[in-house]
Amino acid sequence: MTNTETCDVNATVAQISRLEQAGADIVRVSVPSMEAAEAFGRIRQQVQVPLVADIHFDYKIALRVAELGVDCLRINPGNIGNNERIKAVVDTARDRGIPIRIGVNAGSLEKDLQKKYGEPTPEALVESALRHVEHLDRLNFPDFKVSVKASDVFMAVEAYRQLARQIEQPLHLGITEAGGLRSGTVKSAVGLGMLLAEGIGDTIRVSLAADPVEEIKVGFDILKSLRLRTRGINFIACPSCSRQNFDVVKTMNELEQRLEDVLVPLDVAVIGCVVNGPGEAKEVDLGLTGGSPNLVYIDGAPATKLDNTQLVDELERMIREQAAKKQAQDAAVIARS
Repeated sequence: MTNTETCDVNATVAQISRLEQAGADIVRVSVPSMEAAEAFGRIRQQVQVPLVADIHFDYKIALRVAELGVDCLRINPGNIGNNERIKAVVDTARDRGIPIRIGVNAGSLEKDLQKKYGEPTPEALVESALRHVEHLDRLNFPDFKVSVKASDVFMAVEAYRQLARQIEQPLHLGITEAGGLRSGTVKSAVGLGMLLAEGIGDTIRVSLAADPVEEIKVGFDILKSLRLRTRGINFIACPSCSRQNFDVVKTMNELEQRLEDVLVPLDVAVIGCVVNGPGEAKEVDLGLTGGSPNLVYIDGAPATKLDNTQLVDELERMIREQAAKKQAQDAAVIARS
């Protein structure tokens, strides 16, 4: 999700472009006013990635961004007005083929549910979501997905589990307001990982108080660790110890920064010594194991030896060569099929 001022069209377009380059499949933009809606229309014309408009309270904003080419509307049917206003939004979405996301959040539950449950609970989140689902069911609008987010990992996970048993529509996963880069990454990995491993969830958002590009990076790392996505390099690296024959941490930091632009799925191992190094290196596309000198394996076989003087430069060169080779092989397979 963008965190720029939406009315600052240039800044928002620039951030969306960065998110798309990082691998975002969908980008959400907050649209809090009619002025922001008009800005959204100009933003929509300048980017390629699908855009979700995040709208609360004013149904007219939803109607306007629908005219301006929004790809999905994120609303709470319960907070945009009476049934006629909800119907107006749904009718417009139906006419224009625009899906809706019902977004329920533990921090903004309806007052009667807060009174009923005393505090946010998984059951309260699910009851709120089902109310909104009922709104759309009555209007014969099935093209929606639902989120039931909480900052508490266990609350969110249980709410999604309960909801998954009750509706067939897609679920958008998130641990909302998860925290800063480190703590938010951990919370998101634990919560989203539990659900995704159970087969629950269709889209995800990692919520971090950080540069939104970091949200995309963390999201991809979660998906790669579960083997649900294979975009970019999957690094296997040891934490290092006194047995290391080169500076593993420094090497990894430099490689990750230099190779962010590589999108070809590739497994790369960087292991500092010969205890686990050869075993890991033989199982990946390219592997380095520390030694005297260090040894590089390509496709499971010893390929070359490297000393420490130009280690990172040589590794970068070889990884890029391997990525290009794999990309050419994949293209050839597609051409033959």
